[in-house]
Amino acid sequence: MNRPDRRRVPEAPARIAAEHGPRGRLRRAGVVVASMWAHGAGRFALVTLGLWILVSLVSLFWTPRSLWETNGYAVWAKPSADHWLGTDGVGADVFSWLMAGSRTDLVIVALTVLVALAIGLLLVAAMTSRAAALAHGSVVLIDALISIPTVLIALMLAVPLGASVAVIVLACGFGYGLNLARVARPSAMLAARSMYVESARADGASAMRVFATHIVPNVMPTLVVQCSLSAGTAVLAEAGLTYLGVGVPSGVPSWGHSLSTSVRFINIYPLTVLWPGLLVTVVVVALNLFGDALREAADPLTNPRLRGDDGHRRR
Repeated sequence: MNRPDRRRVPEAPARIAAEHGPRGRLRRAGVVVASMWAHGAGRFALVTLGLWILVSLVSLFWTPRSLWETNGYAVWAKPSADHWLGTDGVGADVFSWLMAGSRTDLVIVALTVLVALAIGLLLVAAMTSRAAALAHGSVVLIDALISIPTVLIALMLAVPLGASVAVIVLACGFGYGLNLARVARPSAMLAARSMYVESARADGASAMRVFATHIVPNVMPTLVVQCSLSAGTAVLAEAGLTYLGVGVPSGVPSWGHSLSTSVRFINIYPLTVLWPGLLVTVVVVALNLFGDALREAADPLTNPRLRGDDGHRRR
């Protein structure tokens, strides 16, 4: 009579704990990054965004020229060894201003994503609430407010706040947060009606604990992908709102500010418009490719390595 091998019984709980612990999450993150790097679009996005962050950090300590150094004898100068991308209408170094502007745009994108994520999670919590009035009211509120253009919200905020970074962050964060909640609603409602959530509630878990432990992990992959796509839109919004005069104030370097101050001289020296426009285009494309690559790499249905089907049999 064959006896069962009892030594293998404890492996299942230990394996589950390892996969869902910090090391397991770190391993999955490494698998996701490696999967993104394996594709050309994902590699381009990672390299471009890495360079953007690196240049932003370097601009804190060094730029080729001082931002306030001007030369009246070198107005609209062509690219040279002294001015790598030429100069603008007051003789300021274009490359230095674009380096400093990359930092401003990066801060705007980061703050916008954080505000949008906070608003999105708050609305998801309301939609999955057991209070029927709150859940239904949040859905109606999202449907009513999501149709308001971001530009209109920015114009309304610019009246009390004036032209500032806060106008861009609040306007874009509010609009993108509504979209995050709308996109995450199906998966959030599916998780809220699942058996494990009902079991947790029956065991006496609080609504906050149920939301943080069971609902947020189910909607977070969707929210992260949408945040990366919204980040590209935030770069465009910064350029557009600054051009309208309700974004980054005058004197603060940003890519939108470089576009708005040089577009009037496009017939005289088009290169000053080309450089910031090219940077905005490349970064927006990289952010969108990053979102697409992340969506495929983080989904077990499209990434066999997350299912353990990478050709190696688990032991």
